[in-house]
Amino acid sequence: MMNIEERKIEFVQEFFKLQSEKAISKFEKLLKKEKEHSSLENLEPMTSVELNARIDKSLQDSKNGKLTEANHLLAEIDKWN
Repeated sequence: MMNIEERKIEFVQEFFKLQSEKAISKFEKLLKKEKEHSSLENLEPMTSVELNARIDKSLQDSKNGKLTEANHLLAEIDKWN
């Protein structure tokens, strides 16, 4: 039975042989989903102290006019996609 390192090497070798743009796109999407899923698994909940501190900072930012409107934020996100 192969260990994880051997499996990754074999996978990459087979990936390099691919000639299909469609297949490569599918693997890219799969990798992106896996990275997103992994980062979500590593999230830890905030303590109530951390949550309250974040709320206080957000309220202070709002009072000081440090806001970004949703449509501006979405436009910025669209530029990167």
